[in-house]
Amino acid sequence: MTLEEGRRVRLAEDIGIGEAVAGEPGAVVGFLSLGAGAEGTVERVDGELPESEEVREYQRLKALFEDYGHTMPEASRRRLEAEIAALEPQWAAYRDQGKRVTVRVRLDNGLVIDGAHQDVLTPL
Repeated sequence: MTLEEGRRVRLAEDIGIGEAVAGEPGAVVGFLSLGAGAEGTVERVDGELPESEEVREYQRLKALFEDYGHTMPEASRRRLEAEIAALEPQWAAYRDQGKRVTVRVRLDNGLVIDGAHQDVLTPL
């Protein structure tokens, strides 16, 4: 799904906003959320989420290993493999989330959601 500015969208799931406070200072009386089905208009598409430092380092080390690993001394190659293995969980999490796009949506009730991931919205 490609979201564009001006496109109408609907929340696909409930989005938690935060605690509801009333009465004495700090007394939590509930939780605020936007219910699935709320509709609005996309005001801005921010593009893909940036890669973390760990993901960039994984990509750099993996490319280094693939290009020059066969020419490295055994100890250096083992150390590089260990560094790559240590960053594998961050890489897998980034890869599994796919290319996620964030958007700013103005809901019909006047609330604005900024930095929302496209996967919580469905186009109308």
